[in-house]
Amino acid sequence: MSEFPELGFYALAGHADSSRDLLQEVSDGEAMGLGTVFISERYNRKEAAAQCGAAAAVSETITITTGVTNSNTRHPLVAAAFALTMQSLTGGRFVLGIGRGIPMQQAAMGINQITTAEMEDFAGLLRRLFRGETVMGHDGPAGRYPYLRLDSALDEHLPMGLAAFGENTLKLAGRCFDEVILHTYFTDETVVRCVETVRSAAEQAGRDPSDVRVWSCFATIGDHLPYEDRMMKTVGRLATYLQGYGELMLSVNRWDPAVLERFREHPVVAGRLGAIDASATTAELEQLAEIIPAEWFAPSATGTPQQCAQAVRHQLDLGCDGVIMHGATPAELAPVVAAYRDRRP
Repeated sequence: MSEFPELGFYALAGHADSSRDLLQEVSDGEAMGLGTVFISERYNRKEAAAQCGAAAAVSETITITTGVTNSNTRHPLVAAAFALTMQSLTGGRFVLGIGRGIPMQQAAMGINQITTAEMEDFAGLLRRLFRGETVMGHDGPAGRYPYLRLDSALDEHLPMGLAAFGENTLKLAGRCFDEVILHTYFTDETVVRCVETVRSAAEQAGRDPSDVRVWSCFATIGDHLPYEDRMMKTVGRLATYLQGYGELMLSVNRWDPAVLERFREHPVVAGRLGAIDASATTAELEQLAEIIPAEWFAPSATGTPQQCAQAVRHQLDLGCDGVIMHGATPAELAPVVAAYRDRRP
């Protein structure tokens, strides 16, 4: 049992220069007592299944969660086999987390944007396969499949998580998922509203609302980190979110659309093809910091390790069950975790 089951971190957060860094991060996180390592996916050095297998090989107690992969990039049987393999490798320490993905990226890949109905159908298919069912002639939002089967001897529950932004996805999480991952830079008001939506949907579906674990994804960037790193992990990260799905961020947080328009017209952003958090210089980030309102960065843990720990603790006060300390490696989080130990609820 981990010392801090309510705390997690993202391995290889943001841009990764080397996939092997994941091995040390997972080992460090487990040694610190963190409960969950979240595996994000980018189509470069961060393919999710390979990362998860590597994390399983160097760990014994920490939970491994995809946070997240997209349900339309793997055939349901391939995804189910991936999950079953991970459950076997880890002795049950795996959670398959899925999400919608970025519409612009999916369009470039030539695949359709994921719908709420598709994710619900996909989850249902995988759960049936884990119960040992043979699925014949399926024709639903997740696709048409004449024959699907993993192993008729199976009778297991597949823990699944869902990254959620909007109301429909939050309600879906409450109806039929085990965990929900909120997004980084959600205001306090947004977090409370999201938690209430998930709990209410679970109750309406006849579930115990407490059975759905809500994770706050919370940027945790202390002043003990170098200035250049702090700029990339705060300004660079939020700017990248605004690049990919700015309208959604504004809609959920009820921010001013005029700011997003000025951001996108800025020379650092306009015409840029790659992610800002993978290529921007510190000077460019300083320019962006001048046009992004300070209050947009406020929903995060910054300052001394003690201040960061208090901010992490506050996310639990808002109704979340766990906090993903996002944007820093376990080694970088060590002072924050030490301070949190003294403030733990």
